Amino acid sequence: MTQNKSVLEWIGKMKELVCPDNVVWIDGSESQLESLREEACKTGEFIKLNQEKLPNCYLHRTAVNDVARVEGRTFICSRKEEDAGPTNHWMEPQQAYKMLYDIARGSYKGRTMYVIPYSMGPIGSPFAKIGVELTDSIYVVLNMSIMTRVGEKVWDVLGDSNDWVRGLHCKCDVDPEKRYICHFPEDNTIISVNSAYGGNVLLGKKCFALRIASYLGKNEGWMAEHMLILGIENPKGEVKYVAAAFPSACGKTNLAMLIPPEVYRKKGYKVWTVGDDIAWMRIGPDGRLWAINPENGFFGVAPGTNEKSNPNALRTTQSGTIFTNVAYNKDDGTVWWEGLDHNPPKNGIDWTGKPWDGTTSTEKGAHPNSRFTAPAKNCPCISPEFDSPNGVPISAIIFGGRRAHTTPLVYQSRSWNNGVFVGSIMASETTAAATGAVGVLRRDPMAMLPFCGYNMGDYFAHWIEMGEKLGDKAPKIFNVNWFRVDENGKFIWPGFGDNLRVLEWILNRCEGKADAVETPIGYVPKAEDINLEGLDLTLDTLKSILYVDKDEWTKEAADIEEFYKKFGDKLPKELRAELEGLKARLK
Repeated sequence: MTQNKSVLEWIGKMKELVCPDNVVWIDGSESQLESLREEACKTGEFIKLNQEKLPNCYLHRTAVNDVARVEGRTFICSRKEEDAGPTNHWMEPQQAYKMLYDIARGSYKGRTMYVIPYSMGPIGSPFAKIGVELTDSIYVVLNMSIMTRVGEKVWDVLGDSNDWVRGLHCKCDVDPEKRYICHFPEDNTIISVNSAYGGNVLLGKKCFALRIASYLGKNEGWMAEHMLILGIENPKGEVKYVAAAFPSACGKTNLAMLIPPEVYRKKGYKVWTVGDDIAWMRIGPDGRLWAINPENGFFGVAPGTNEKSNPNALRTTQSGTIFTNVAYNKDDGTVWWEGLDHNPPKNGIDWTGKPWDGTTSTEKGAHPNSRFTAPAKNCPCISPEFDSPNGVPISAIIFGGRRAHTTPLVYQSRSWNNGVFVGSIMASETTAAATGAVGVLRRDPMAMLPFCGYNMGDYFAHWIEMGEKLGDKAPKIFNVNWFRVDENGKFIWPGFGDNLRVLEWILNRCEGKADAVETPIGYVPKAEDINLEGLDLTLDTLKSILYVDKDEWTKEAADIEEFYKKFGDKLPKELRAELEGLKARLK
């Protein structure tokens, strides 16, 4: 427990509001967590899986109306509406507090309040931030104890400071009509009501690590980004780190846990995962940009994860993992999801809890957004620097999207500000899986569209400011696109582990060891500088996906112009100048 006045006062106030039958302080000990797992199994909230095949693994099902993040009910409650900006839903703070407190009032009657002290980042790290989440859900407690660093030591580090993020979660009746996830950036507060699904209730995840942290970063001079962090070790044993942002369905987790192709493995290349989702970055004492992964686990999408697509992610889930909304195999007490293998259970239970024969059913066994929460330590390629309090130095920042034609396989920005421009125009074409319409362009600046906790125009300005502070020590900025297709709609670049070939060129560029060709959009590799050894791809085919088509980019520039209008006078003049520069070069 803690003697911190601000913590005790706030908990007292919340207790009065939600009226729990009892209060349990989470100390992070294995014995306490084990008794909570047992309790969850007794009430049916958890199903204990086959402990020989999946030691310490459990299955959980959410309500069928509560299976994903709800962007339409996610609000930024800043005092001024313009501070939330055009890409967020806004609510006036006092109105929001009143509405949320009315919904939450008395909702813990007959329930237990769990108090979770947690650290985002290694406890005591200069990068780390502390949060306290109150919840009436054992599922939340057990997931937070995987995803963050939970326990008594957090109180020791916090001492009597008031610098911590308040999080209140109330399951209430899991009513989608009264479901709200609200962020109060100026008050360091998050409130979530009427949901029990991970992304809406594990308040350390997107709520704190991105929405609140991006606002803190702007004010305190650091960056909270929706980025993986990856270390690439060359045969000499030197490791260089990159941070990369991709919208969903663009291969982010696969890249984070990349396995080098055989020709690289034989030479001694290794890849190290520091983080798969979030990077907090600060300027270090040496003037370079250093990054940590503030999380302690992976909250991954299960469907499509398999031995071929992501063997490291699959191995990460083999122990100590909570599976949410996947299918259950009654015969051997294991789990299954679409894309895992070709052996769905005959005697199964689907994600809604109904009997399911995967060999004949046309219904899906797992929900398309079903998840696994797994300890990062399980990952076979977890970086030795994972717990380093000072993080890792970033050599390159990579943006990516999913484009069938316009964007080349890889290009380097012309400067830091031009790189910010490249990140601000990131876009993906929708796939059949995402929506009914295929090929619709969705811009998602820096992959932060749903996660930026303040006005995105100010967010762009913060990036430009960070570049000024970093000066010539700033990481180089690149853009990649693994998704160019041929006339039959087939992907041309092999992707997966072979993406290391592109990363190698990127790192060579950072070290001045590779040449490039100047184009209107930036610097593209000479085809012969990308290693095709062991790959069934001709130099001419590679040239075709490095080609920059001026006509397509002229259309793109017009589309960017349109997109930029939504930021009004908040759009930094530097980005306006970058767009004008692009248009001039295309002429």
